[in-house]
Amino acid sequence: MAPALRSLAETQWLAEIAMTSIRQLTAAVIGTGFIGPVHVEGLIRAGVNVAGILGSTKAKSRRTAEELGLKHGYASLDELLADEDVDVVHITSPNRYHFEQTARTLQAGKHVLCEKPLAMNSRESTELLSIADDSDRVAAVNYNVRYYPLCLEAADRVRRGEVGEMYHVTGGYVQDWLFHESDFNWRVLSEDGGELRAVADIGTHWLDLVQFITDRKVTAVCADLQTVFARRQRPIGGVETFSGNTNAANETVSVDVTTEDSGCVLLKFEGGSRGMMSVSQITAGRKNCLRFEVAGSKQAIEWCSERPNEIWVGHRDKPNETLLRDPALIGDRANRHADYPGGHNQGFPDTFKQLFRDFYGYVAAGDFTAERSFPTFADGHREVLLCEAILKSHRGQKWVEVEGLK
Repeated sequence: MAPALRSLAETQWLAEIAMTSIRQLTAAVIGTGFIGPVHVEGLIRAGVNVAGILGSTKAKSRRTAEELGLKHGYASLDELLADEDVDVVHITSPNRYHFEQTARTLQAGKHVLCEKPLAMNSRESTELLSIADDSDRVAAVNYNVRYYPLCLEAADRVRRGEVGEMYHVTGGYVQDWLFHESDFNWRVLSEDGGELRAVADIGTHWLDLVQFITDRKVTAVCADLQTVFARRQRPIGGVETFSGNTNAANETVSVDVTTEDSGCVLLKFEGGSRGMMSVSQITAGRKNCLRFEVAGSKQAIEWCSERPNEIWVGHRDKPNETLLRDPALIGDRANRHADYPGGHNQGFPDTFKQLFRDFYGYVAAGDFTAERSFPTFADGHREVLLCEAILKSHRGQKWVEVEGLK
């Protein structure tokens, strides 16, 4: 039987309580590239006051603050951290800055929400775990894909036993934004983004999501990765892919690339289940396609980010089903993050708003000993460990156990 809908009065009452608490908090964002403004929009939609933003230069800070209607375009991290009005800092800068900025934010007594990956290596992520524990501040990692309502519904169906014993999970994350040799972004350089790129940038979203949905950790990996463009054309003057412009008309310089464009990873999960993930940033026509399919002893479930408001449910002995995102048809957990009636679609920007509501609601409640439903630094650390195991596996062309898991 479908769960009963909340009454309109109850929904409005609960929303009013949550919004009142969240509005007591103020955020600031580090990073003016693609994802920084996405965080600002999500925060505003979630009801959080945003004080300002910090870019890589004073000019970028001021310009982006003006474009987004924010009060402060901070001149430096010191200035941001000295702002007593700021309770939470969102870190959306290039990966190589995550460790230092996150550590300093926590040590300054502010809560932090960091983009993935949490750090460049497990030494850094281990230290950040310790700093967060010592700080008595709340720390999260932005694995926002969990917050599509039907991903939450899939997780609940697994936990309710509707899928049955998990046999295997397959899928991956594919894009085409680095399809041309002339496509360039700081992420292709190992010194800026880390030794892994497609796996660390998008594969970790898939790995986090399927471990969340199946409630099982990946324990071993066998990876084979591919760098199609060993050299790419870096624009002189800073125009990059994802900026909304093109590099074609700009002067470029050829640079060596060692990070992977695509790859496949075999997986072993707790309890003996198997899996397979493919990643690619060079698949023509796939703009942002994350897909998973969980095969269980009772049914299979499949979801794709290009069709985020439906789940396919597979059966052997009766017709297959397609479940549409509708508050009248999904469970309580997913319902809390389904803001619109059936047929009124929710998408990528909504996942940020929903994660932020979850995180800021927890901070506002003030009981930091309570269980955390949002992605934590422990989740971020686990993804770093997975990346290191995948890289070791690829280089050795063998199965590798994921070390350091708790």
